[in-house]
Formats: sequence, C-alpha cells, structure tokens
Amino acid sequence: MANKPAARGNNASRVKKKVKRTVADGVAHVHASFNNTIITITDKQGNTLAWATSGGSGFRGSRKSTPFAAQVAADRVGEKVKEFGLKNLDVQVNGPGPGRESAVRALNNAGFKITSIYDVTPIPHNGCRPPKKRRV
Repeated sequence: MANKPAARGNNASRVKKKVKRTVADGVAHVHASFNNTIITITDKQGNTLAWATSGGSGFRGSRKSTPFAAQVAADRVGEKVKEFGLKNLDVQVNGPGPGRESAVRALNNAGFKITSIYDVTPIPHNGCRPPKKRRV
C-alpha cells in the first residue's frame, strides 16, 4: 500500500467564511439554577447568537451561583452580541436561582432596550411528588 502525499492547500479552500449579519431584535434566555446561570441570546427565530455562563466567566464552586457571577456573565454575552447590532431584547427568565434579577439588570445596563420580561419557569399542575424537604 502506497502512502498518498498530504494535500496541504485543500482544507483552507473548504473553510466557510463567517457571514456578518445584523440583527435588530433578539431574545435573551436566562437560565438561573441554584448552581449556575446560563445566558443565551438568540434571534427571533431561535438561532443562537452568543452565550455565556457564570462558570465560564471564571467563577467556581459556590461563587458560580451568586448574583455577581450572573452579572459578569450578562456583561460578557452583551459584549459578544454588540457586533450583531442588537438593540432590543425580550428577556425570558427560567429557573429559581439567585442570578435572575441581576442578569436582567446587567443586560439593561449594557445598553439594550428591554421590551418585555417573561418568566417561563415550568410549574407543575400537581405532577410528580417533590423530593423530601431539605434540612439545612
């Protein structure tokens, strides 16, 4: 079996160039759990533009779940989506975590006009039995 010589210039021509697109309106999905806060910014169709987390912003352990960590994550994702020309945001907040309010405030302070805030946390209509009560 003969070894084929590797073609060097072939892969570079196949790489797709990233298309710059401008999005005026978007949706900020804030998932605030007890352990972390995940902020994803999408366009109106649901295509992800940028995302950031408290853990990805350099916070570890119990510091991930603080409101300040959620604020830093919101600042980071705000900087990422500025290049898309985003102006208006609908905010959908999901979860009971401590980073809910501070993430929304940080997005507001980042220069976005927040048009609406929805709480999309799923609430059971007497579904599954919850786990035993925590004794702290």
